[in-house]
Amino acid sequence: MGADEPVWPGPDLNAPAPGAVPGGPGPLPVPPRGPEPVAPPRDAAQPAKGAKAAAQPAKPAKPAKKGRSKVALLGGAVLGLIGVAYGAGLLLNHSDVPKGTTVLGVDISGSRDEAVAKLQRAFGNRAEAPLQLSVGGKQVELKPDKAGLTLDAQTTVRNAAGSDYNPVTVIGSLLGNERKAEPVLPKDDEKLQVALQELASTSGTATEGTIKFEPGKAVAVPGKAGTSIDVDASAELVFKAFQAMVASGKAPVAELPVATKEPVVGQEELDRAMKDFAAPAMSQNAVVTAGGKSIPFGPKVSLPKILSMQVVDGHLVEKYDLEALKQLYGNTFDGVMIMRGTGEKTAVTPQDVAGALGKALRGRTVAERTVTIDTNPN
Repeated sequence: MGADEPVWPGPDLNAPAPGAVPGGPGPLPVPPRGPEPVAPPRDAAQPAKGAKAAAQPAKPAKPAKKGRSKVALLGGAVLGLIGVAYGAGLLLNHSDVPKGTTVLGVDISGSRDEAVAKLQRAFGNRAEAPLQLSVGGKQVELKPDKAGLTLDAQTTVRNAAGSDYNPVTVIGSLLGNERKAEPVLPKDDEKLQVALQELASTSGTATEGTIKFEPGKAVAVPGKAGTSIDVDASAELVFKAFQAMVASGKAPVAELPVATKEPVVGQEELDRAMKDFAAPAMSQNAVVTAGGKSIPFGPKVSLPKILSMQVVDGHLVEKYDLEALKQLYGNTFDGVMIMRGTGEKTAVTPQDVAGALGKALRGRTVAERTVTIDTNPN
């Protein structure tokens, strides 16, 4: 260094530390810093300098895509159309038998009376047509009404009537869909059995023991074994033939099964029936009276026309042809009224005459053979 340059003193190592008391033991401890004062909140409207501006308001949601809107509109339109169609279907189906209801392909919709009339027109003749049957190669006929087979139009319509609120059915009716109903074809099993038994007596080779009424006399006819209609097995076949006839207007000839048959009525039963009924019946005239009017039935002309025998539970019992009986007594009892159990008075019927005649035919004397129909029974 040069002689003229000033000399700067260095740090005094013995100088007290800042904050120290001279002559004291050392520097005083520095008190800890307390929490910094919290600045008062700034007005939200006046942001601090340098701070970022307040957050921008949320952007509005993006509008739905046009594709989704169209789908929603289309769905609403479809639902609306379905609702309109359903309402229209209910309006059209307000009738007793809903629109589109058919029986065997025939539309019967409308009122109940109209539906019954439609059924009768379509199937009435079919239900009454004689059924073609074959017994041992011999063709025979059987009328359905005699066999207890009918078409019940009233019940068929009653079952088909009533509103169907199923949307599928209601809207379907507008589109021409069918609402199928089944025809009611009741079967009287008892009448069918009797009809087949009568058919068996004339179409098979087996014959039943019986009594025939000929002019002036009764003749016992023994039965003989042979083949005859199997009544139980044939009943269902006849019913199916009737169903086919009603459904299509035609049915194939039904081949009825046959079986070997022994006569039910033997000689003992023939003798009993002859003694108890047939011989007395043909012995002399029988007279029926009612209301002061009377008519005789004689063994030579009248009785052979109306009398026959049939097997019931293995026994021979008399049978009356009511139509022939009515023709014989004609208007004899016109104006005669009978008080019935119901409290009503009605005209004399063939059944009334047959009941009285059955009692008279068993009589042995003239008095016993005259029977009066009671017109005012207690």
